[in-house]
Amino acid sequence: MSELGFQSRLGISYEAALEKVTEALKAEGYGVLTNIDVRETMQKKLGVDFRKYSILGACNPTLAHKALTIRPEIGLLLPCNVIVYEESNGTVVNIIDPLSMFDFFQDPDLEPVAEDARNRLIRVSEALQK
Repeated sequence: MSELGFQSRLGISYEAALEKVTEALKAEGYGVLTNIDVRETMQKKLGVDFRKYSILGACNPTLAHKALTIRPEIGLLLPCNVIVYEESNGTVVNIIDPLSMFDFFQDPDLEPVAEDARNRLIRVSEALQK
């Protein structure tokens, strides 16, 4: 676990890690709404080389609906971010811990939704280790 979420170090290629995390998210009811290719963006906008790095915007529609119904402004914190990046010895996946964002909205009605999301994302992180 990192400060903001759940970290997995995988001894597989970046491309394989992207596929594996997408499938693990899907198994927990999450879809990937956005995939920001940071490497490509850095190359296009700045003309610099950067490691393979993606920011995935993952969303569980049921949990998002519950949270948005309770507090519409929670949309500022959605979707849940997942980062995947290449290192010399494999790939790193970091998944945001929804409870790390809970401090922004001190609303007890949101806590069960955040807990549910957290438990699902922990299972995603654990599935990556298999």
